[in-house]
Amino acid sequence: MSVTVIGGGVMGLCIATELNARGIPAAILDRAPGPQACSWWAGGMLAPWCEGESAEPAVVRHGLGAADWWRDQGVPVTRNGTLVVSPARDTGALARFARRSQGHRMLDAQGIAALEPDLGTRFDRALFFDSEAHLAPREALAILSERLARTQAATGQVIDCRGLSARDALGDLRGVRGEMVVIRCPEIALSRPVRLLHPRMPLYVVPRGDGVFMLGATMLESDRRGPPTARAVLELLSAAFALHPAFAEAEVLELGADARPAFPDNLPRIRRVGGVIHANGLYRHGFLLAPAVARMVADHLQHQTRPEFMDADHD
Repeated sequence: MSVTVIGGGVMGLCIATELNARGIPAAILDRAPGPQACSWWAGGMLAPWCEGESAEPAVVRHGLGAADWWRDQGVPVTRNGTLVVSPARDTGALARFARRSQGHRMLDAQGIAALEPDLGTRFDRALFFDSEAHLAPREALAILSERLARTQAATGQVIDCRGLSARDALGDLRGVRGEMVVIRCPEIALSRPVRLLHPRMPLYVVPRGDGVFMLGATMLESDRRGPPTARAVLELLSAAFALHPAFAEAEVLELGADARPAFPDNLPRIRRVGGVIHANGLYRHGFLLAPAVARMVADHLQHQTRPEFMDADHD
């Protein structure tokens, strides 16, 4: 058996990597990661417990193994957990988040300061998800892509991982737009992703090292793939200022936006259309769920299993 994977985003790269690891030759078309791929703009948070606050239980269950999978591929993974905070005037949001999620413990100001000294005097309480992790998406894509570039071309079974471009075959696929800002602010040091439950713009801040941070969290029902709007950038920066005023003096390094592929229930699908297997619909859980979908596709090809995310065949 041999496989051709179409699409060089996180889904296609993970599937081809998993297949090759099992001895199934898999070549990937469009394997050079870059700004054209939705995965290029990802946050890289491997945070299944946090996502469980609003996502289906399957996201938590299948996301728990993501950090280990990425580590096994030689991708640097930082396992410092996730911190969730809210403004003092909106403590109810933190309580709601706690009720709707698991895998956390409550911290007071002293506990926050022990983890993130720059935040300890700004927030009285926080949720700490100590088992969560994060990675640098572009580095992870490059590591997988470089390895796959050394594999020989394959034919045979076609697996389509084109994201929104596959709507010609997947009529129920939709776009969910996400926007991001990359800034440099050496005055602030964070060791882990921080989620701010801001009433207007929930924000996540992901440290990239050397004073660089990614700001994100917008989710708009749109398949527009152009640059971010002024409103989105203003709201992201305003939310970052609410997290810490020093962010007002940050340098803006990069602005980006893209549309994530999603199905109606925001869970991924593995679907046969004719002779082609489609793996799609990662929504905002790309780096969290792609390893699990890759294992499901590989199990299906290797052992003829029917994965949890597999739909009935379509003509």
